[in-house]
Amino acid sequence: MEKKNYITPLGHQKLLGELNELLKVERPEVTKLVQWAASNGDRSENADYLYGKKRLREIDRRLRFLNKRLEEAVVIDPSTLKSERVQFGATVVLQDENKVHKTFKIVGIDEVDTNRGQISWQSPIGRALLGKSLHDLIVVHTPSGEMNYEILSILYMT
Repeated sequence: MEKKNYITPLGHQKLLGELNELLKVERPEVTKLVQWAASNGDRSENADYLYGKKRLREIDRRLRFLNKRLEEAVVIDPSTLKSERVQFGATVVLQDENKVHKTFKIVGIDEVDTNRGQISWQSPIGRALLGKSLHDLIVVHTPSGEMNYEILSILYMT
């Protein structure tokens, strides 16, 4: 079964940038270090060689992960969406029970940054918001209990 990796254009660019940095800059540098360290003789006690080989394995593992995520990527540009309902890419302003306003942007799982209000469409709040309309009340189940919110605005922007 094919899994979709919904992602914004900015998130897609970020993953591509990391992949290119690892592939074209970091991996060649580490490869040179390993070759130099291997030329120094005994590899069993050569810290540069051992660290370099370990770092190459980490880079290769990350490259495989990034390639898989990019293959599964479905890029959705929020600025092209026009909807009265909350969809992927929406920026939503909520009001909680204490009249405190919170702003969330629904993004892909590779783009989550809770400090900037970017939440995954698969998170409890993201799932509760999807498909809802302006002024709908939502209930979010969290480990600390239920939270109630009202949707104050829904925006689609880059």
